Amino acid sequence: MNSLPPELLQSLQNVKGFNEESFKAVHQSGAQITSVRLNPNKTFDIRHSIIDIQQKVPWSSHGYYLTERPSFTSDPLFHAGAYYVQEASSMFLEEALKQTVDLGKPLRVLDLCAAPGGKSTLIQSIISADSLLVSNEVIKTRVNILSENITKWGAANVIVTNNDAKDFQRLQNYFDVIVVDAPCSGSGLFRKDANAINEWSENNVALCAQRQQRILGDIFSSLKPGGVLIYSTCSYSQQEDEAIADWLAAELKVESVQLKVEESCGIVETVSERSGSFGYRFYPDKVKGEGFFIAAFRKPCSTEINAEIKNQKSKGKSKQVFTAKEIETIKPYLANVDNYFFIKQNEEAIAMPMHLEDDLAIIRSALYIKKAGVRLGTIIRDELIPAHELAVSNIIDPAVPKLDVDNETALQYLRKADINIPSAHKGWVLITYQQLPMGWIKIMPSRTNNYYPAAWRILNK
Repeated sequence: MNSLPPELLQSLQNVKGFNEESFKAVHQSGAQITSVRLNPNKTFDIRHSIIDIQQKVPWSSHGYYLTERPSFTSDPLFHAGAYYVQEASSMFLEEALKQTVDLGKPLRVLDLCAAPGGKSTLIQSIISADSLLVSNEVIKTRVNILSENITKWGAANVIVTNNDAKDFQRLQNYFDVIVVDAPCSGSGLFRKDANAINEWSENNVALCAQRQQRILGDIFSSLKPGGVLIYSTCSYSQQEDEAIADWLAAELKVESVQLKVEESCGIVETVSERSGSFGYRFYPDKVKGEGFFIAAFRKPCSTEINAEIKNQKSKGKSKQVFTAKEIETIKPYLANVDNYFFIKQNEEAIAMPMHLEDDLAIIRSALYIKKAGVRLGTIIRDELIPAHELAVSNIIDPAVPKLDVDNETALQYLRKADINIPSAHKGWVLITYQQLPMGWIKIMPSRTNNYYPAAWRILNK
């Protein structure tokens, strides 16, 4: 790989936990670490998958290291949302949340810089079913992959938005938790992506630090008093890490929250120079993961109440736009139809948990929504033409007709190729692999139609 930037090495000489010799050695070794996080709502027999688990990620409930990196594209379980390929260090977000908030309570959580979806799917897995996750991505070209990964994860209590941080100022004191995995200079990814070395510069570090301050300043008013802010980067530079913690303390008066870390994990606790804020550094020569920094803060409590949101709550409920007959058409597809309310968008039916009706109205009034809840499909002549989101969701009725197929048939389906499956079933059928739904087929008298989304099809042979 390319040589590490001398300016970066020099800037880290007095940073706690930095050892130049071992830091250089681990980057020159060429070693690559692959880790995945399993979806707790989509269980499967791991012995019959391509995932060869080596050991558990110590700070994650569902994270595992693999012995080697397989071809995930060729694994039907990956496309079914059974697991997410996520860098191990970043999974520490779970510990940061567990140690700062009561995850058993209903929470409103914002993942501000969410694409491609690793942290959002992690958050969704550990919050309560009564909670709401708003998963936001400002870059329009990246919000589609975020929506796709949220869809595959299968949850209904997620809203995907496409907004700048300043747009959230319309939601004063709204969120209990805000996670900002900020855009950064990327030095923590040098081992994983050698091209990142060529893009690194001291000037870019300074520009990133300015952007991070702007993002945090813009988003802060939407955090409730007493709420928790989790800040992270994949940068080693103090300017983007501890110095940002000092800026938060000075400008936004946040309180640093110290986290407990197991000494055996190799995570380095740092204390910022000016405010004494706690931060947590992940060096690849000390942990089994890539470079990462994370810190937790609490917004001071106050008696502040936002009247605008209270008024929206009282008048902003989404209206039920479906007739009783249409609900009856939807009913056979949902496990607990009474737990959801339904809205219509471009003739498509969308289901969201009943307790989030107020929240959807509030979010809709303030932000651009890319995706909310689960798309069920379109009702045409008393028949539901089911959507792919329904197929891979966690809300579908287990009694919906299914056909479990072998690996080769599953891959043919994912290529959106023609498939012929002898079956007594006719009409809409879920095609599954290891009992996990991958999508819809429609079995006709003389053929089988493949309804896998064209934009998602795999191209490898």
